[in-house]
Amino acid sequence: MRISVDISLYPLSKDYVKPILIFIDQLETNPKISVKRNSLSTQIFGEYADVMACLDRDIEAVFAALPESVFVLKLVGMDREHIVD
Repeated sequence: MRISVDISLYPLSKDYVKPILIFIDQLETNPKISVKRNSLSTQIFGEYADVMACLDRDIEAVFAALPESVFVLKLVGMDREHIVD
């Protein structure tokens, strides 16, 4: 089953941009998922198991480096990558 995830990262620090860019760059290294950036959030698309494994690994890495971070996730049980709003 393919899913879509809308994810926002809020590092609670003065230097908040760099950790966000590092997180997105890391997501983009995974060839099993598709990542789209915009100014408010990042969208991730792919098979459920692949997306969740990627998020598990990459969110844990952010929390290890910056425990004072907040993630907001919205999950959709279908692939919305090519749907035009």
